[in-house]
This record gives sequence, structure tokens and C-alpha cells, in this order.
Amino acid sequence: MSTAQILNYEVIGHGQPVVLLHGLFGDLDNLKGLGRDLSEDYQVILVDARNHGDSFHSDHMNYRDMAQDLAATLDNIGIEQAHIVGHSMGGKIAMEFALTYPERALSVIAADIAPVAYDPKHRHILDALQQLDLSQVKTRTDADKQLAKFIESKGVRQFLLKNLRRDDNGYSWRLNLDTLSQCYGEISGAVRTGRYDGPILFIKGGDSNYLQSEHESAIRERFSNLDMKIIEGTGHWLHAEKPRVFNRLARSFVENHSRT
Repeated sequence: MSTAQILNYEVIGHGQPVVLLHGLFGDLDNLKGLGRDLSEDYQVILVDARNHGDSFHSDHMNYRDMAQDLAATLDNIGIEQAHIVGHSMGGKIAMEFALTYPERALSVIAADIAPVAYDPKHRHILDALQQLDLSQVKTRTDADKQLAKFIESKGVRQFLLKNLRRDDNGYSWRLNLDTLSQCYGEISGAVRTGRYDGPILFIKGGDSNYLQSEHESAIRERFSNLDMKIIEGTGHWLHAEKPRVFNRLARSFVENHSRT
């Protein structure tokens, strides 16, 4: 039974619709740089995935449900077809959406992700976030000091701590950590099998190991009309590390596959 619901979203610009989908632990702000660039010529829809940002919390989290969430959200806005751009987990949602509703995806961009199952490389992050004692957090600096015991990178900690919300009762998580932990196997898993013959672009971070030659067969089983670009000198966060290059590649692909 579907648990699909309408997601929290923001719309900027006018024109042919382009949906932007963030990755795990992110929110709709993550791809806003690309969104602002595209909004000069397109209607850009930025969304928070379920259990992220300001979207609803659910005990279920798999790619089938997340693709249905996106379909329900586009229906609510009144959009039949759109270009779909996603980074990491968002790229998997984009691929699942295109395989489930091929007639609704004008094109797809999957940023540094393949449609395959991955090792649970973020389990330590989930464990660290769940161990954070929010009762002892009076400021974000307090939270950062706690998190630093588990996560060395200050940049990663700052990204994760964007998910803290403060109200009169103190700090709480916007993320639904319980479900992310319980469903992490499904989040790390492969997208559905099927066929999407529309155009899809895979953008790889040159220094990232998320997109490998060993993934080619799984990609070609699902997608017949594919292109691949590599942004050298970037890791998994390619859109943040070299935004001008990433935005140019994404814009060019969308423009080449827009209806005239």
C-alpha cells in the first residue's frame, strides 16, 4: 500500500519545470545554487524528501514511496512532465521516478550516483547523530563539540547541523533519525528494474568512488539513452565543490532536451 504524501516544496522562476532533489541528510537548499541559475529560464521546484527538511515524517522510506511522493507533489502543483535532477539519494529518487513514470520525465540528471546498492557507508553518521544529547545543547557550538567526537570533518558537521531546529523547548532534529536508521538498508539499496528510454545524464565527481565502471551494466539495463560527464578534482559533493561547472553541465543538458 502506498504511503505517498505531498512533500514540502519551493517554486522559483517560470517556464518548463525542473525538479531538484537533494541527497541523504540534506534539504531543498542543497541545490538552490543550481535552482537560482535555472530559474532565469525555467520553473524550478525544490523539494524536501520525506523524513527530511520540512516534509512529513513516515515510518516507511524506500524509493518506490519516494517516487510516488514526487508524483503526488507534482500533481498537487499541476505539473504533468518535468526534467528531474538529483544528487546522491536524490539521484536515485530521480531514476526511480523515471522508471516508474517514464512519460513524466522529460530528462534525468543523476549526480554522482548509480542505480545500485551501496555498502552502508553512512551508518557511522546516523549513529553519531542519534548519540547526540540534545538536552545538553544550548547553542549550535555545543552540538558541534559533541559531534566532533565522532565526525572529524568540520564541513560535514556544519552540513549535518543544518538539520537542527530550535524552538521554545530547545533543539530538535528536522530529520526523522529513527526511520533513517531503520530503513537505511533500503536507502542504500538499488532502484527498481525497468526501462527508461528518455535522456539521462550521469555526472561523476572525478575523485569520488560512487560511480564506477562496474556499475555500467546496471545502468545500461535500465537506461538506453545515456550520457556521462566527469568533473575532475571533485568528490561526491561535486555541485558544491565546482558549482559553475556543475551548473553549466546541468543547464546545457536540460536545454538540449527541452520541448520547443
